[in-house]
Amino acid sequence: MSTSRSILAFDYGTKSIGLAIGQELTGTASPLKAIKAKDGIPNWDDIERVLKEWQPDLIVVGLPLDLKGNPLEGITPRAKKFANRLHGRFGLPVELHDERLSTVEARANLFDQGGFRSLTKGNVDSQSAVVILESWFERQYGQ
Repeated sequence: MSTSRSILAFDYGTKSIGLAIGQELTGTASPLKAIKAKDGIPNWDDIERVLKEWQPDLIVVGLPLDLKGNPLEGITPRAKKFANRLHGRFGLPVELHDERLSTVEARANLFDQGGFRSLTKGNVDSQSAVVILESWFERQYGQ
């Protein structure tokens, strides 16, 4: 198995969808600009632009679960539907990844980097996507 794939992560939300790009080789991820959504529906042209620019080999979508690992009413099915649509529209492999506590960790990371001013919605969502992707790397490779 190749470990030099580029992977795009999405932190699905109804108003904003965070994005991060990462490399399997390094096991690290960087935030990209979040994409706005209207009631959970993104502008698919924006997503297509990101996919063309970064040309990922795999997409990871954060799966919202409660602290016990149970689906959250309303948002978990919508995140799964979003993942299915990504796969259906663009034909790339898509994996769901447990995103419990990613927002909490993202806020802490951003606050450490830049205080309250860095805690804008888009920054938090994209930093959450970084946390999701780096956690996915850890699960895959025990890094």
